[in-house]
Amino acid sequence: MRYQGKVFVISAPSGTGKTTLNRRLVQENPSLEFTVSYTARKRRDGEQDGVDYHFISEEEFRNRVKRNEMLEWAEVFGDLKGTGVDELKRIQNKGRVPILEIDVQGWTNARIYLDNAVSIFILPPTAQSLWNRLEKRGTDTLDKRWRRINTAKKEIESALHYHEFIINNDLETAYKELRGIVIDGDKSQMSSEDAKQHCQKLLQEFDTASWFHQLKANMVQL
Repeated sequence: MRYQGKVFVISAPSGTGKTTLNRRLVQENPSLEFTVSYTARKRRDGEQDGVDYHFISEEEFRNRVKRNEMLEWAEVFGDLKGTGVDELKRIQNKGRVPILEIDVQGWTNARIYLDNAVSIFILPPTAQSLWNRLEKRGTDTLDKRWRRINTAKKEIESALHYHEFIINNDLETAYKELRGIVIDGDKSQMSSEDAKQHCQKLLQEFDTASWFHQLKANMVQL
């Protein structure tokens, strides 16, 4: 099941700007293409098979897992979702480079099968800026935003096995750095040691910041 072609893995906590950066990267560089995940959930209105997801039955999904055909997969709230190695080959056969937009858990599971992957983790400048972006969206309930910020904390705790790191303090600057890594083969401006220190700074903010403790207290009262 090993995949030896070039592939880029891009992860980030929710609210870091990953989707905006990745969509622009693929739109402006036709040599790249997103992998399409497999899912066993029902198709929703407006979703297209093979575009939004590959919609398959739960039985077929679990058979793919048994046959070791999934690079990574997870069951979240009863929904099965994952990336098949055939997706990477499909994109490679078109002469393009696959972009895997997966979470930290997905990369942990997939990296043992990917010989030439470059993994990139996008970080927020501060934990509070991440929370502010989640609030600004206006699409999630307070409870969902609370779950997202706690998931972000866990992802930052496990982010240090990525190859490259970008802080999205300014969208245009972050995009230029992301494009430089993927298209030009540049190294990120942040060293592994600097990334480690920044992650520790973010985690310390979660532990000590008054805004986070007040938010936690408010959630307990609900």
